[in-house]
Amino acid sequence: MRDRRMYYISKKKAIMTPATVFVSIFVIVYGSAVNALPTPVAGLSWTFYNTTCPSVESIVWQRMEVYLSADITQAAGLLRLHFHDCFVQGCDGSVLLNSTSGEQTAAPNLSLRAQALKIINDIKQNVEAACSGIVSCADIVALAARDSVAIAGGPFYPLPLGRRDSLTFANQSTVLANLPGPTSNVTELISFFDPKGLNLTDLVALSGGHTIGRGNCSSFDNRLYNSTTGAQMQDATLDQSFAKNLYLTCPTSTTVNTTNLDILTPNLFDNKYYVNLLNKKTLFTSDQSFYTDTRTQNIVINFEANQSLFFHQFLLSMLKMGQLDVLTGSQGEIRNNCWASNPSRSYSILDPEASQESASYSM
Repeated sequence: MRDRRMYYISKKKAIMTPATVFVSIFVIVYGSAVNALPTPVAGLSWTFYNTTCPSVESIVWQRMEVYLSADITQAAGLLRLHFHDCFVQGCDGSVLLNSTSGEQTAAPNLSLRAQALKIINDIKQNVEAACSGIVSCADIVALAARDSVAIAGGPFYPLPLGRRDSLTFANQSTVLANLPGPTSNVTELISFFDPKGLNLTDLVALSGGHTIGRGNCSSFDNRLYNSTTGAQMQDATLDQSFAKNLYLTCPTSTTVNTTNLDILTPNLFDNKYYVNLLNKKTLFTSDQSFYTDTRTQNIVINFEANQSLFFHQFLLSMLKMGQLDVLTGSQGEIRNNCWASNPSRSYSILDPEASQESASYSM
C-alpha cells in the first residue's frame, strides 16, 4: 500500500502553495512511483523533456493553479477535453484544431468548454516562451487534465510524455463513431471502450470523472420525459426527490439549462459519484447503468466503499487512455499554436465560443 500512496497524494495543500512545493512533490512522486506503473508505449517516456524543457510540468501546474483558483469548474472541462481528444484518432491534439469542418463542430463536441480551449492555448504560449518548438499541444492537454484532477482533490500521478500533434483532424463521422453518448447502456459503452483496450474496470473508473462537471438538460431529459410526446415520464431508476429537483431545473423537454453531475461535492474530485449511483442520484442513463448492470455493479460498490481504490484505478486507467494511438518520433508535428497546424497546413478559423448545448456528455 505504501508504494501506491506515493503516486497519488492530496493536492488540497498544494493548491495554495508556490511552485517550489510543486517541485518537491514532483520529485517525491516521480522518484520511485514510475517503477510501480506500466511501461509507457514506444516513443513516450517518464523523462522525455528532462533536458529539452525541464520546466514544462511546473509551468503547466502554475498556470493551472491560476485558472482553477479563479474557477475550479474549469477542471471538468479540461478533463473532458483530454477524453474527447484521445478517443478520436488518439491523443494527438486533433480536437484543438479550429476549423469549419473540424472535430469541434461535431455534435458531441459542441458542448466542450470554450474556456478549456483558451486555457490550453494560454499554457502553450507560456511553455513556448520557456522552450520554443519542443512541447506538443497533445502533451499539454494530458498534463492539464492530470493537474485539473489533482487540484480538484484527486490523485496526482506521473505522466509519460512525448506525444506529437496531428497534422489534421478527424471527420465528423469518425467523431460520432468514437464518442459514446449519455443515453448509452453498458453493452453500448463496452463497444466504444473495448476496441481501445479499455476493460470494464477502466470504463467504470474513467466514468468516475463525472464526480466533477455539469450536464445539459438535453443529456438526461430521456429520464424525465417521453421522447415522442414530451410528457413527463420519470425513469424508474431515478430517486424520487432527486427527480423532483431535476424537473425544476428542466421544466420542459426542450429546456436549455445545466446542473451539477455530482450533487454532494460538485467541485471536489472524490468517490461521491459512486455514492450517487447507489442512491439513484445521477444524471445520465449511462452512469446509472453501471449500478443496474450486474457486470459492473460490484466495481461501483467497491469504488463507493474505498476512495483510495478508486483513485488508484483511475490513475491507471487514465494512463492507459492517455497513450491511445499516440504520434511519436517523427510523426505529426509540434504545433506553434494549438488551434492550427503549422503554417504550411493552415485551416480556417472558427469562432471559439462554441455552442454550449448538445445532447452529449457535459463537464
